[in-house]
Amino acid sequence: MIQGSIVALVTPMDENGAVDKESLEKLVRFHIEQGTDALVAVGTTGESATLNEDEHCDVIKTVVDYAAGKIPVIAGTGSNSTAEAINLTRRAKAAGADACLIVTPYYNKPTQQGLYLHHKAINDAVDIPQILYNVPGRTACDMLPETVGRLAQLKNIVGVKEATGDLSRVKQIRDLAGAGFAIYTGDDASSREFCLLGGNGTVTVTGNVAPKQVHDMISAAIAGDNETAIAIDQKLRALHKALFIQSNPIPVKWAVAEMGLMGKGIRLPLTWLSEDCFDAVRAAMREAGVI
Repeated sequence: MIQGSIVALVTPMDENGAVDKESLEKLVRFHIEQGTDALVAVGTTGESATLNEDEHCDVIKTVVDYAAGKIPVIAGTGSNSTAEAINLTRRAKAAGADACLIVTPYYNKPTQQGLYLHHKAINDAVDIPQILYNVPGRTACDMLPETVGRLAQLKNIVGVKEATGDLSRVKQIRDLAGAGFAIYTGDDASSREFCLLGGNGTVTVTGNVAPKQVHDMISAAIAGDNETAIAIDQKLRALHKALFIQSNPIPVKWAVAEMGLMGKGIRLPLTWLSEDCFDAVRAAMREAGVI
């Protein structure tokens, strides 16, 4: 089981929106050095919605190659088309990804049975560890704990990223899915509490900017060391908030660029961070000790 701080990696781009592989290599090396436990390539934070299929799969392969087995790579391969999700998952397996993160179908709002059958079809089609991804704030679709419990019985479905921020779901899912099923949060603001309640880690946006601090905080929380986890998390609170001052990944890409790790590139319809937000994000970075 992959545990700890799993960074939802930004996809660096130049000012014209082309993927910047040189900066991508720099980011992967940075996270290995800082102790990040795993990387998600081309998730929401990696701008999966605006990369075409070949770019999407090329970024996954590039991250896998740069990681060189030193850190697990989880590929974002979800879609609101079951056939497309299967194809992306197959291509991620061929690229050497360690697991896939598969978001619930967005926009078309399937039923719970539809969600079950969608994920079962991917499970049956591709033999690779698969992590469910529930983020109703983005998808307009909430995968209920009972559906997660059903899916946990399938061979390749090994975990869930539960991004509702609802801490009561840790116990609900654990009771339904069992001890060997990985439960991750996708909400940085409550990740400490989530892991203290028995979660296995966080898929983090904040970890792009403060990887060592998030790693140390989550490690302490998983170990039940509340005092250490709180002390670290207090310095990250402002950053958790500031990185969502505009839609993700707008603020986090600005922050990573501010650290000198990549250039100022993002794809429409997303835009670069508004200048009136610079001071708030910069102040939060200072409080976290990253600049």
